[in-house]
Amino acid sequence: MSERKINPGGQSGQNGNLWMRGLMMLIFIFCLWVARFVLLTVALFQFLNLLLTSNTNQNLLDFGLSLSVYQCQIMRFLTFNTEKQPYPIGDWPSS
Repeated sequence: MSERKINPGGQSGQNGNLWMRGLMMLIFIFCLWVARFVLLTVALFQFLNLLLTSNTNQNLLDFGLSLSVYQCQIMRFLTFNTEKQPYPIGDWPSS
């Protein structure tokens, strides 16, 4: 497994980028918190739909999948496994 080297920034330009990434990390932590709440709501509605109709809702399945991928993208960014920023900076993941 290869190690990623993160340069904490000794120059002022790099230091500014580090602070910007820290700000983005705080924003994405909030987005992750909201996304987890929405995912729990989707799971509850899907369960209730299954109880009432004996079928799953395809729209909820698709949205749940894309929301799960979105959460994974955020966690990869927060743990420095990628520099690609998720939605709302990047694109919403397709299902």
